[in-house]
Amino acid sequence: MGNKRTTLVEMDASQTLQLLNAVADAIGTALKDIADWGPSGLRDTQYAADVVVDQVALEMLRAAGVGILSEESGSENLDRNIVVIIDPLDGSTNASRGVPHYATSLCAVDAAGPCVALVVDQAVGTRWWAIRGQGAWRNGEPLLRGNMTEWNTALVAVSGRPPEGAGWAQFRSFGASAIDICYVADSTVDAFIDMSPSAHGVWDYAAAYLICHEVGVSVEDAQGRELIVLDHAARRTPVAAPNGIFNQALATRHKLPL
Repeated sequence: MGNKRTTLVEMDASQTLQLLNAVADAIGTALKDIADWGPSGLRDTQYAADVVVDQVALEMLRAAGVGILSEESGSENLDRNIVVIIDPLDGSTNASRGVPHYATSLCAVDAAGPCVALVVDQAVGTRWWAIRGQGAWRNGEPLLRGNMTEWNTALVAVSGRPPEGAGWAQFRSFGASAIDICYVADSTVDAFIDMSPSAHGVWDYAAAYLICHEVGVSVEDAQGRELIVLDHAARRTPVAAPNGIFNQALATRHKLPL
Protein backbone atom coordinates (compact mmCIF):
# COMPACT_ATOMS: atom_id res chain seq x y z
CA MET A 1 0.00 0.00 0.00
CA GLY A 2 3.03 2.27 -0.05
CA ASN A 3 5.61 3.19 2.58
CA LYS A 4 5.78 6.98 2.77
CA ARG A 5 2.73 8.17 4.67
CA THR A 6 1.87 11.12 6.86
CA THR A 7 -1.21 12.05 8.82
CA LEU A 8 -2.66 14.99 10.70
CA VAL A 9 -3.73 12.83 13.65
CA GLU A 10 -2.85 9.44 15.06
CA MET A 11 -5.72 7.03 15.71
CA ASP A 12 -5.76 3.54 17.14
CA ALA A 13 -8.19 0.89 15.91
CA SER A 14 -10.86 1.82 18.46
CA GLN A 15 -10.72 5.49 17.53
CA THR A 16 -10.78 4.64 13.84
CA LEU A 17 -13.87 2.47 14.31
CA GLN A 18 -15.48 5.29 16.27
CA LEU A 19 -14.85 7.64 13.34
CA LEU A 20 -16.31 5.18 10.83
CA ASN A 21 -19.43 4.73 12.97
CA ALA A 22 -19.84 8.49 13.32
CA VAL A 23 -19.63 8.94 9.55
CA ALA A 24 -22.16 6.16 8.92
CA ASP A 25 -24.50 7.65 11.53
CA ALA A 26 -24.31 11.08 9.93
CA ILE A 27 -25.07 9.60 6.53
CA GLY A 28 -28.03 7.72 7.98
CA THR A 29 -29.40 10.96 9.42
CA ALA A 30 -28.92 12.76 6.10
CA LEU A 31 -30.71 10.00 4.19
CA LYS A 32 -33.88 10.57 6.22
CA ASP A 33 -34.16 14.12 4.86
CA ILE A 34 -33.45 13.41 1.20
CA ALA A 35 -36.38 14.03 -1.11
CA ASP A 36 -34.56 14.27 -4.45
CA TRP A 37 -33.74 10.81 -5.80
CA GLY A 38 -33.17 12.01 -9.32
CA PRO A 39 -29.89 11.95 -11.23
CA SER A 40 -27.06 14.18 -10.07
CA GLY A 41 -26.32 15.43 -13.58
CA LEU A 42 -22.61 14.98 -12.87
CA ARG A 43 -22.07 11.45 -14.15
CA ASP A 44 -24.07 8.46 -15.32
CA THR A 45 -25.71 6.28 -12.64
CA GLN A 46 -25.04 8.85 -9.90
CA TYR A 47 -28.01 10.15 -7.93
CA ALA A 48 -28.35 13.57 -6.33
CA ALA A 49 -28.58 11.71 -3.02
CA ASP A 50 -25.13 10.17 -3.61
CA VAL A 51 -23.62 13.64 -3.78
CA VAL A 52 -25.41 14.80 -0.64
CA VAL A 53 -24.26 11.92 1.56
CA ASP A 54 -20.77 12.00 0.08
CA GLN A 55 -20.41 15.61 1.14
CA VAL A 56 -21.47 14.69 4.67
CA ALA A 57 -18.76 12.03 4.77
CA LEU A 58 -16.06 14.19 3.20
CA GLU A 59 -16.44 16.93 5.79
CA MET A 60 -16.02 14.48 8.67
CA LEU A 61 -13.16 12.50 7.14
CA ARG A 62 -11.25 15.64 6.19
CA ALA A 63 -11.64 16.97 9.72
CA ALA A 64 -10.20 13.69 11.01
CA GLY A 65 -7.10 14.13 8.88
CA VAL A 66 -7.34 10.86 6.96
CA GLY A 67 -6.90 10.23 3.28
CA ILE A 68 -10.04 9.49 1.29
CA LEU A 69 -10.98 7.27 -1.63
CA SER A 70 -14.67 7.76 -2.37
CA GLU A 71 -16.75 6.32 -5.17
CA GLU A 72 -18.52 9.63 -5.59
CA SER A 73 -15.71 12.18 -5.43
CA GLY A 74 -12.45 10.39 -6.13
CA SER A 75 -9.31 10.40 -3.99
CA GLU A 76 -7.33 12.84 -1.90
CA ASN A 77 -4.37 12.67 0.48
CA LEU A 78 -3.56 9.04 -0.28
CA ASP A 79 -0.18 9.48 1.44
CA ARG A 80 -1.82 9.72 4.87
CA ASN A 81 -1.16 6.98 7.44
CA ILE A 82 -4.82 6.03 7.23
CA VAL A 83 -6.91 6.20 4.07
CA VAL A 84 -10.64 5.57 4.31
CA ILE A 85 -12.21 3.84 1.32
CA ILE A 86 -15.88 4.76 1.26
CA ASP A 87 -19.05 4.06 -0.64
CA PRO A 88 -21.45 6.45 1.09
CA LEU A 89 -24.49 4.75 -0.42
CA ASP A 90 -24.00 1.29 -1.88
CA GLY A 91 -27.27 0.25 -3.51
CA SER A 92 -28.38 3.74 -4.53
CA THR A 93 -30.90 2.40 -7.01
CA ASN A 94 -32.49 0.25 -4.31
CA ALA A 95 -32.71 3.31 -2.07
CA SER A 96 -34.21 5.43 -4.84
CA ARG A 97 -36.95 2.85 -5.42
CA GLY A 98 -37.69 2.16 -1.77
CA VAL A 99 -36.08 -1.28 -1.77
CA PRO A 100 -34.76 -1.74 1.80
CA HIS A 101 -31.28 -2.98 0.90
CA TYR A 102 -28.62 -0.27 0.79
CA ALA A 103 -25.57 0.51 2.88
CA THR A 104 -22.69 2.71 3.84
CA SER A 105 -19.36 0.93 3.47
CA LEU A 106 -16.15 2.24 5.06
CA CYS A 107 -12.72 0.61 5.22
CA ALA A 108 -9.68 2.17 6.85
CA VAL A 109 -6.43 1.13 5.17
CA ASP A 110 -2.89 1.60 6.46
CA ALA A 111 0.47 0.60 5.03
CA ALA A 112 -0.28 -3.06 5.75
CA GLY A 113 -3.73 -3.06 4.13
CA PRO A 114 -7.28 -3.01 5.51
CA CYS A 115 -7.22 -2.47 9.28
CA VAL A 116 -10.73 -1.41 10.36
CA ALA A 117 -13.97 -1.95 8.45
CA LEU A 118 -17.64 -1.09 8.88
CA VAL A 119 -20.70 -1.82 6.78
CA VAL A 120 -24.03 -0.38 7.92
CA ASP A 121 -27.28 -1.51 6.34
CA GLN A 122 -28.95 1.90 6.35
CA ALA A 123 -32.38 0.44 5.63
CA VAL A 124 -32.66 -1.93 8.61
CA GLY A 125 -29.77 -0.88 10.86
CA THR A 126 -27.59 -4.00 10.81
CA ARG A 127 -23.89 -3.27 11.42
CA TRP A 128 -20.96 -5.48 10.56
CA TRP A 129 -17.45 -4.48 11.54
CA ALA A 130 -13.97 -5.89 11.84
CA ILE A 131 -10.58 -5.00 13.27
CA ARG A 132 -7.56 -6.64 11.68
CA GLY A 133 -6.35 -9.54 13.77
CA GLN A 134 -9.11 -9.12 16.37
CA GLY A 135 -12.17 -10.57 14.65
CA ALA A 136 -15.48 -9.43 13.19
CA TRP A 137 -18.87 -8.65 14.64
CA ARG A 138 -22.50 -8.26 13.62
CA ASN A 139 -24.50 -5.94 15.88
CA GLY A 140 -21.99 -6.53 18.65
CA GLU A 141 -22.01 -10.33 18.45
CA PRO A 142 -18.77 -12.02 17.36
CA LEU A 143 -19.01 -13.66 13.96
CA LEU A 144 -18.10 -17.33 13.67
CA ARG A 145 -18.47 -18.67 10.13
CA GLY A 146 -18.65 -22.42 9.76
CA ASN A 147 -17.23 -24.08 6.69
CA MET A 148 -19.32 -25.97 4.13
CA THR A 149 -18.39 -28.41 1.40
CA GLU A 150 -21.60 -29.11 -0.55
CA TRP A 151 -21.92 -26.67 -3.45
CA ASN A 152 -25.24 -28.20 -4.49
CA THR A 153 -26.80 -26.99 -1.23
CA ALA A 154 -25.42 -23.44 -1.46
CA LEU A 155 -27.50 -20.27 -1.49
CA VAL A 156 -25.46 -17.77 -3.51
CA ALA A 157 -25.75 -13.99 -3.80
CA VAL A 158 -24.86 -12.65 -7.23
CA SER A 159 -24.34 -9.35 -8.99
CA GLY A 160 -25.21 -9.62 -12.65
CA ARG A 161 -26.69 -12.47 -14.63
CA PRO A 162 -25.45 -15.96 -13.64
CA PRO A 163 -24.59 -18.76 -16.08
CA GLU A 164 -26.75 -21.76 -16.78
CA GLY A 165 -25.94 -24.93 -14.91
CA ALA A 166 -24.28 -23.25 -11.95
CA GLY A 167 -24.86 -26.29 -9.75
CA TRP A 168 -25.91 -24.42 -6.62
CA ALA A 169 -29.21 -24.84 -4.82
CA GLN A 170 -30.52 -21.28 -5.27
CA PHE A 171 -29.29 -17.76 -5.96
CA ARG A 172 -30.34 -14.23 -5.05
CA SER A 173 -29.50 -10.84 -6.59
CA PHE A 174 -29.92 -8.23 -3.86
CA GLY A 175 -28.29 -5.14 -5.38
CA ALA A 176 -25.82 -3.93 -2.72
CA SER A 177 -22.58 -5.88 -2.81
CA ALA A 178 -21.18 -4.51 0.46
CA ILE A 179 -24.10 -6.09 2.32
CA ASP A 180 -24.14 -9.18 0.13
CA ILE A 181 -20.51 -10.04 0.90
CA CYS A 182 -21.12 -9.46 4.62
CA TYR A 183 -23.96 -11.96 4.30
CA VAL A 184 -21.30 -14.54 3.43
CA ALA A 185 -19.38 -13.67 6.59
CA ASP A 186 -22.44 -14.09 8.83
CA SER A 187 -23.82 -17.20 7.05
CA THR A 188 -26.94 -15.51 5.67
CA VAL A 189 -25.79 -16.77 2.26
CA ASP A 190 -23.04 -19.22 1.39
CA ALA A 191 -21.18 -17.32 -1.33
CA PHE A 192 -21.09 -14.14 -3.38
CA ILE A 193 -20.10 -13.99 -7.04
CA ASP A 194 -19.79 -10.92 -9.24
CA MET A 195 -21.03 -12.17 -12.59
CA SER A 196 -20.22 -8.95 -14.46
CA PRO A 197 -16.79 -8.39 -16.02
CA SER A 198 -14.66 -6.13 -13.80
CA ALA A 199 -17.61 -4.12 -12.55
CA HIS A 200 -16.76 -3.38 -8.91
CA GLY A 201 -14.67 -0.55 -7.50
CA VAL A 202 -12.67 -1.12 -4.32
CA TRP A 203 -15.27 0.81 -2.30
CA ASP A 204 -17.85 -1.88 -3.10
CA TYR A 205 -16.00 -4.69 -1.34
CA ALA A 206 -13.06 -3.40 0.77
CA ALA A 207 -14.90 -3.28 4.10
CA ALA A 208 -16.65 -6.61 3.55
CA TYR A 209 -13.30 -8.08 2.47
CA LEU A 210 -11.80 -7.48 5.92
CA ILE A 211 -14.96 -8.68 7.68
CA CYS A 212 -14.82 -11.91 5.68
CA HIS A 213 -11.08 -12.30 6.20
CA GLU A 214 -11.52 -12.14 9.96
CA VAL A 215 -13.94 -15.08 9.91
CA GLY A 216 -11.99 -17.23 7.47
CA VAL A 217 -14.01 -16.53 4.31
CA SER A 218 -11.91 -16.19 1.16
CA VAL A 219 -12.44 -13.15 -1.06
CA GLU A 220 -10.53 -13.06 -4.32
CA ASP A 221 -10.70 -11.46 -7.72
CA ALA A 222 -11.84 -13.90 -10.40
CA GLN A 223 -8.78 -12.96 -12.48
CA GLY A 224 -6.34 -13.19 -9.60
CA ARG A 225 -5.69 -9.45 -9.40
CA GLU A 226 -5.03 -7.62 -6.14
CA LEU A 227 -8.33 -6.49 -4.66
CA ILE A 228 -7.28 -3.76 -2.22
CA VAL A 229 -5.91 -0.98 -4.40
CA LEU A 230 -6.05 2.79 -3.89
CA ASP A 231 -6.97 3.37 -7.50
CA HIS A 232 -10.30 5.00 -8.28
CA ALA A 233 -10.24 3.73 -11.85
CA ALA A 234 -9.56 0.08 -10.98
CA ARG A 235 -12.37 -2.44 -11.35
CA ARG A 236 -12.42 -6.00 -10.09
CA THR A 237 -14.56 -9.16 -10.07
CA PRO A 238 -14.85 -10.30 -6.43
CA VAL A 239 -15.80 -13.82 -5.42
CA ALA A 240 -16.37 -14.67 -1.73
CA ALA A 241 -16.99 -18.07 -0.15
CA PRO A 242 -15.81 -20.36 2.65
CA ASN A 243 -12.78 -22.42 1.65
CA GLY A 244 -14.83 -25.63 1.30
CA ILE A 245 -16.79 -24.27 -1.66
CA PHE A 246 -14.56 -21.46 -2.89
CA ASN A 247 -13.20 -23.40 -5.85
CA GLN A 248 -16.73 -24.22 -7.00
CA ALA A 249 -17.72 -20.57 -6.68
CA LEU A 250 -14.71 -19.48 -8.71
CA ALA A 251 -15.33 -22.18 -11.32
CA THR A 252 -18.91 -20.96 -11.65
CA ARG A 253 -17.67 -17.43 -12.36
CA HIS A 254 -15.30 -18.84 -14.97
CA LYS A 255 -18.27 -20.15 -16.94
CA LEU A 256 -18.75 -16.53 -18.06
CA PRO A 257 -16.40 -14.10 -19.83
CA LEU A 258 -13.99 -12.28 -17.53
